[in-house]
Amino acid sequence: MTLRCCLLLVVVAAVTRSVVGTAEVMSHVTAHFGKALEECRDESGLSAEVLEEFQHFWREDFEVVHRELGCAIICMSNKFSLLQDDSRMHHVNMHDYVKGFPNGEVLSGKLVELIHNCEKQYDTLTDDCDRVVKVAACFKVDAKAAGIAPEVAMIEAVMEKY
Repeated sequence: MTLRCCLLLVVVAAVTRSVVGTAEVMSHVTAHFGKALEECRDESGLSAEVLEEFQHFWREDFEVVHRELGCAIICMSNKFSLLQDDSRMHHVNMHDYVKGFPNGEVLSGKLVELIHNCEKQYDTLTDDCDRVVKVAACFKVDAKAAGIAPEVAMIEAVMEKY
């Protein structure tokens, strides 16, 4: 093998490890964040069916479209002080929240960037629940494209820790 080929293999291995690492961190963030869902069910008007579906947020077949899902995300985010008064992301608190998980520092910047970019796309929507559900749908698509979305099995594997 040439030196160039060896270097390429090292870079590919590092990038692959980094993507898997961020997806693993995202599984911790998702599992912990999801613990607030049941508490927020009544407050947000989330139906039992949507509540059940929301537990599978990262699945391909789950569509992030219900307004009450946005209300639930606001409620859940407020449990962890992740939003400002205008129901937009509190950047510092979100960074700190994600950094609180094992290897969270590898994900916090990218996660905040993706959410912020999605928030900018829907900034003109005045209904907080509608805006937040659209931001969540955007974030899901962008996180998958960036390779940081966890596999459902990853989330299930860390659920008992929270």
